[in-house]
Amino acid sequence: MTDRAQPNQVQPNQAQPSQAQPRRRLPGDLTPDALLDRVIRVDHAGEYGAKRIYEGQLAVLGAKPEGKVIRHMLEQELTHLHAFEKLMVERRARPSLLFPVWHVAGFALGAATALMGPKAAMACTVAVEEVIDEHYREQKLALGEAEPEITAKIEQFRAEEVEHRDTGLAHGAEEAPAYPLLSRAIKTGSRLAIWLAERV
Repeated sequence: MTDRAQPNQVQPNQAQPSQAQPRRRLPGDLTPDALLDRVIRVDHAGEYGAKRIYEGQLAVLGAKPEGKVIRHMLEQELTHLHAFEKLMVERRARPSLLFPVWHVAGFALGAATALMGPKAAMACTVAVEEVIDEHYREQKLALGEAEPEITAKIEQFRAEEVEHRDTGLAHGAEEAPAYPLLSRAIKTGSRLAIWLAERV
């Protein structure tokens, strides 16, 4: 009596399923160098914008209880910014040409939401950090295993941005006036800023 192969048992001469191959680069895709240049440029601009948002919030709320929380988040953003400044020099990446825009717009957004009240300032933090979380995840996937040192930094910074989001939620962000509308507007502006900083 011959043994019968079990339904899922692989026979010696049976063709093995092919291993998943990395996606081929398609026309219009960035070269690895161009992708890295874009990653460093947009993240440098984004961290600078975050720095300016928190500076704008501190200009209004610095003397209030929320000032200590905002100051802590600013310190972490400065660490992120300095890391990307270093990478920009090491990898000869081009900075965004819209730096004057990020300088003014970031501070204005931070100050404007702080003037609406501490909860609105926290709502701003939550909206921005949710977009940044999404953005860093996409960058990590795009880089793959080509730049382990940079992807490790991105993952570390993403975890700290998520911590900022959670801090904002813990300090009443969702209780801000017109929270859904405010959050949606800030997210739309943040995504536009990312798109522009990647390219300009």
